[in-house]
Amino acid sequence: MPTVEPDNSDDTEREEFVEVDPSRRYGRYSELLGTGAMKKVYRAFDEEEGIEVAWNQVKLHNFTDNKKMIEQLFSEVRLLKSLKDTNIIALYAVWRDAEKNTLNFITEVCTSGNLMAYRKKHRNVSLKALKKWSQQILKGLNYLHSHDPCIIHRDLNCSNVFINGNIGQVKIGDLGLAAIAQNHSAHSVLGTPEFMAPELYDEDYTESIDIYAFGMCVLELVTLELPYSECDNVAKIYKKVTAGVRPRAMDKVKDPDVKAFIEKCLAQPGARPTASELLEDPFFYGLDDDENVHYKH
Repeated sequence: MPTVEPDNSDDTEREEFVEVDPSRRYGRYSELLGTGAMKKVYRAFDEEEGIEVAWNQVKLHNFTDNKKMIEQLFSEVRLLKSLKDTNIIALYAVWRDAEKNTLNFITEVCTSGNLMAYRKKHRNVSLKALKKWSQQILKGLNYLHSHDPCIIHRDLNCSNVFINGNIGQVKIGDLGLAAIAQNHSAHSVLGTPEFMAPELYDEDYTESIDIYAFGMCVLELVTLELPYSECDNVAKIYKKVTAGVRPRAMDKVKDPDVKAFIEKCLAQPGARPTASELLEDPFFYGLDDDENVHYKH
């Protein structure tokens, strides 16, 4: 790929790449954007398009002896590369570095980081804005759930949703745990305990676990409190979730319409609406067609 050679007479502002991909299109900087249990996310640059991107790096030493797990990881990431939706973080490239034993993938980057950090930074947000964010998360979920095969995110929470704050655009990311669910059911326990539906613990669930997690996201966005923050360990969260005890944060939700909407999402699996049904909910009436609607706060 031909590139324009820079004038190197003044390099004081220039940042050096610490790593480049095999095609030499993407360069990674040392700056960390985020870190998780299995991966690190660095700021990077796409020389072909001239845009900043995110370089996700997964250490494979945890799976060295598990060829099947590595193959599954690759097939899932490959599938994610085929996803094209406004409310899903785009995946541009994926490769394995045999020498460093890492799986690397390049994704689009959102300028304002994750939705929870953004919400905590901007504490005065109208209910209308919260509804707009929630609607976009649902649109992303609807795209995943209507995909053939159905894709279950399995770890939806406000830290895995990202935002371009200048235009209020919300995108679901971190699909690393996404299960490609044949026959709409999956069998493994992974995720963030505070957002995990009760049936997830029984390892027999469908895409509706994402709707439950979405309900918890709305609760967190409204109250600024992590669901079940009153519990000091996972066992206590599990006990409350499986007994159907709602998080204490629900008491902070004063608007009856908001509370009713969250309750719909947290209902028993059979009674839980789909993403498509929730998008038609009266909760979102007026958002798209009338910018001057005033909602109760």
